[in-house]
Amino acid sequence: MSTCVFIQIRCKPGTTYKVAENIALREIHSELYSTSGDFDLLMKLYIPSDADVGKYINDQLLDIEGIERSLTTMTFKVF
Repeated sequence: MSTCVFIQIRCKPGTTYKVAENIALREIHSELYSTSGDFDLLMKLYIPSDADVGKYINDQLLDIEGIERSLTTMTFKVF
């Protein structure tokens, strides 16, 4: 079973659409939204059950140019 996480992404000014495009090209997300507030994007991602969550996010997402900061929320149970 995979692990569902939500990742909020803050982009460097003027790079939000480019960051979103690069995420979409990698096809790693389930859903991706533009948001208001402290973060620019909200991403829903399923991490393979055999993968380390932190390493997966670091290797698959955080090397995208323009990402300034991220906040990951892990999920545990569906209601």
